[in-house]
Amino acid sequence: MEKITSKNNELIKYAKKLFTSHRARISEQKFVLEGARLCFDALNSDTAVTHFLITEKAAEKYPAQFEKMVKISDSAYFISEEAAEKLGGTQSTQGVFCICEMQKKTAEIEKDKKYIALDRIQDPSNLGALIRTAEALGIDGAICFSCCDAYNPKALRASMGSILRLPVIPSLDLAADIDKARAAGFSVYAAVPSGNARDVTAVSFPASSICVIGNEANGVSDEVKNAADELITINMPGRAESLNASTAGAIVMWEMVRGK
Repeated sequence: MEKITSKNNELIKYAKKLFTSHRARISEQKFVLEGARLCFDALNSDTAVTHFLITEKAAEKYPAQFEKMVKISDSAYFISEEAAEKLGGTQSTQGVFCICEMQKKTAEIEKDKKYIALDRIQDPSNLGALIRTAEALGIDGAICFSCCDAYNPKALRASMGSILRLPVIPSLDLAADIDKARAAGFSVYAAVPSGNARDVTAVSFPASSICVIGNEANGVSDEVKNAADELITINMPGRAESLNASTAGAIVMWEMVRGK
């Protein structure tokens, strides 16, 4: 395997640009994974790895995964500790990186499945956590409308690899997509912090259902609320007025799959 020693190597600079720039990721349709856990999660997904970069120290620490990653990658390189430090987005890098291709085929909403719809989620950590929870609880996919970049390093870390596996379906018009889903037999709910909405624990979510979680500051948009079949809420007898978006989403998704 070729070894890259200079932190100014063109591939290192290219990877760093993908790591830090949303515009570059969109233009190239590629993103970067950092860390042993995230990179090795690519082994258990359909993610195409174009470049695998690893320090010799890391290769010695993870010999089995190292060999598998070399086999599935289009190209693989040893990199120096100096190059790894330039690439790393964390304080102490593990020395393991992948440049990956974004999914070219977009998943579609399918009947008899349950989805979480994310309406303008802007915090990458919230987005990643919601997708991680969705996969963990058995939600079938996430519909994302005007959300932050799912391939942002913070979102990738928060998802713990779930973004590589859970179908993420982009929406250009969530209200219109909800209308189409309802016409196809889906029941659609919008989660809101309102005492006038139905308690989520009283809802029996059918096999084909979608629940919308709204923006951190403004909640679900009026257009989406009007398109939904029903507004639901999380009953909070305590003194807090609201919940973090990822926490609210976790509770709602648990209720969606409870008794499934």
